[in-house]
Amino acid sequence: MSRPLKFRILVVDDEECIREVFGQLLQREGYEVATAEDGFDALLKLKQFLPDVIISDLNMPRMSGFEFLSVVRRRFPKISVIASSGAYGSRVVPTGVLADTFFAKGQEDTQTLLSSVADLLQTSAARAVAHQEESAPVWIPRNGKDSNGIPYIVITCTECLRSFPLNVTKEENPEVLETLCLFCSNRVKYIIDFSLSVTSPRRVLSTPLRTTETAA
Repeated sequence: MSRPLKFRILVVDDEECIREVFGQLLQREGYEVATAEDGFDALLKLKQFLPDVIISDLNMPRMSGFEFLSVVRRRFPKISVIASSGAYGSRVVPTGVLADTFFAKGQEDTQTLLSSVADLLQTSAARAVAHQEESAPVWIPRNGKDSNGIPYIVITCTECLRSFPLNVTKEENPEVLETLCLFCSNRVKYIIDFSLSVTSPRRVLSTPLRTTETAA
């Protein structure tokens, strides 16, 4: 008689001790666990390890949990997600976070985390349908200022994949905004991450190599 398949959990956190504690805790409950140290590492893991639930920290280098979870919701809508952080004090999912529930690290016990995982696995089918019906916003950084000194961002349409600039008049708390694509009129949802900015790399002038002429 074949053994039932284990549910898979992916733990994403830049702190190694958190990855180890969560990993051991979940493995003792019979889950198959993989870990990743940030959003980029997690996206690579998702090519080989497709989990049923993702537990992701929010504040990580290179790619934050905010941005990573936005990508997950668009590309892997069937995966249920738990956002985790020690910077928020309640189980309410923080604004702009695309997660099904929230775990406050250092403020809630591990049994709460296990209960959240079990609840998501039981309701995964219904949540997958709801995720697919939603249009997940994209997280984008500031791109600097235009020739008139006005801050702007560059948005890529999720439908036609063409990019266009959009002026930013003021900095606000992360929230879901909308704009129409300039090319296909698709309604694009986005969130501006004011903690990040993208600038063009400086042009490096190459120095010509000196050649020594040999006297005849």
